[in-house]
Amino acid sequence: MPDQPTGERPRAGAEPAPRRGRKRGGRRPLGLRAREARLGLGLVSPTLLIVLLVVVLPFLWTILMSFQRLRLIDLQNVFDITLTLRNFRVVLGSPQLWDMVRTTLIYSIAGTALSVGMGLATALALRKTFAGRWLIRILVLVPYVIPVVSAALVWRTLLNPQFGPVNVFGVDILGWDEPIGFLSERSHRFEVLGIGFDLPVALLSVIAFEAWKTFPLAFLFILARLQGLPKDLEEAARVDGATPLQRFRYVIMPQLAGVVALLVLLRFIWTFQNFNDVYLLTGGAAGTEVVAVQVYNYLINRSDVGGAAALGLLMSIVLVTAFAFYYRYGVLKQERDA
Repeated sequence: MPDQPTGERPRAGAEPAPRRGRKRGGRRPLGLRAREARLGLGLVSPTLLIVLLVVVLPFLWTILMSFQRLRLIDLQNVFDITLTLRNFRVVLGSPQLWDMVRTTLIYSIAGTALSVGMGLATALALRKTFAGRWLIRILVLVPYVIPVVSAALVWRTLLNPQFGPVNVFGVDILGWDEPIGFLSERSHRFEVLGIGFDLPVALLSVIAFEAWKTFPLAFLFILARLQGLPKDLEEAARVDGATPLQRFRYVIMPQLAGVVALLVLLRFIWTFQNFNDVYLLTGGAAGTEVVAVQVYNYLINRSDVGGAAALGLLMSIVLVTAFAFYYRYGVLKQERDA
């Protein structure tokens, strides 16, 4: 005979016992993944709030101002909204715009390439152990930690055409015909072996300053990655007879590609929107007027808040395009290869 159920039978009208795993009222308890997601959201919510208040809302306000004919004295009426495309017509119709864009791109691309290249070369040179390496590594970081105002003052003194040590050395020792206004001349004519050519000395000077000031950051990134490279591959290449250049090209550089690409993106973004270095060295004169300096001129010299916002918005579009290019050909490519 089949087993008979034991225990008391439920009495008529009695409420059935709730099922295991379900709370009274029909609500299922949260699973582990849901609880972790809720905890993570709670932990990042302060950061999200700060980003919203400090980044997102000011950016949205900038977009709003770029579509208004707004001057400094009208800021109190900023929410009296009258949308117009006048700012973009003025900015895009400026005869100096494309010269500024070209100057900014030259400054950004050359400064980025020189900064990352110097950082890479310095990291490779200081990779191996030798006496006094720790002291040299400390000295390499000095340009990055010096306040930009102090660094710019030092460079202005060194490159001064009247009493600067660089010009004194060039005229007295190298035999220059005249001092060179490194920060005040748009172009200077040089002759080498009887061949004359003009160089934009002011623009080259601010590019050199940008590279000198920022290459320690690239040095730190690349050196940290070099310390984590497996030594077996390099040793195997050395045993197989690979030259130092071949080891760098086929063994070291492929493993540095990710960090170098990230450095190029970050340095391009920071250099493209850099204002301090150019303004402190030349004030945007002598062919060094980048877009960031023009935004300052719109805001301060012209009191045109709407025009400054419109030009800043156009700069943001360029930077977003650069980030999209990096994401498309950098991040997604690495994910596919992995």
